Amino acid sequence: MSKKIVIVNAGPRLGWNTDTLLKNAAQGAEEAGAEVQRFDLFRLERYTGCISCFGCKKEKFKGRCICRDGLTPVLDAIRESDGVIIGSPNYLGDLTASFRALYERLIFQNLTYNRETPCCNERPVPVLLFMTSNAGDTAYRDVLENYCGTLSRFVGPAKYFVSGDTLQLKDYSKTDWPWTLFDAARKQKRHEEVFPQECEKARALGAELAK
Repeated sequence: MSKKIVIVNAGPRLGWNTDTLLKNAAQGAEEAGAEVQRFDLFRLERYTGCISCFGCKKEKFKGRCICRDGLTPVLDAIRESDGVIIGSPNYLGDLTASFRALYERLIFQNLTYNRETPCCNERPVPVLLFMTSNAGDTAYRDVLENYCGTLSRFVGPAKYFVSGDTLQLKDYSKTDWPWTLFDAARKQKRHEEVFPQECEKARALGAELAK
């Protein structure tokens, strides 16, 4: 029986860095025989982060977020999957607000506040977290290690992959004012030479998760 891998895009820009990495990861998973289901958080029905209703702390709902909104099918799919790949760009030093909403809902539903058994998740789901950023690859390592540590405790074993110093625009010269913070030629060169290698790595990671 083939594995089921869930892909979650927490970025808004289709066809760009995060989306491209996720498509390569999905391709790798499919080539390894997995069934892939994808969600784009910016295109779902309205949803929120955790609303602190504590419904998931009741025995009959243990491990399930009872808030019904656009994230419900995503949470349900992840719960039944064999692995999840989540991708997000870095905005202002952290992952997107859409990622945070999913992250809160994923974690809190399994948090028991019980010292002896802090997590009620009986079926760990491995997590692969992609982050794209116009900063360097190591700039936000602490942020990612913190996310992966918490995901590992409450969802399943997690690891991350970073694509840094990404190309943000096809033509930096067409902005309304000069983006002098960036070296457009160097970013373009990296996008042409390094980003394809990162896409191949994403493809390999997707295949690895599916095996």
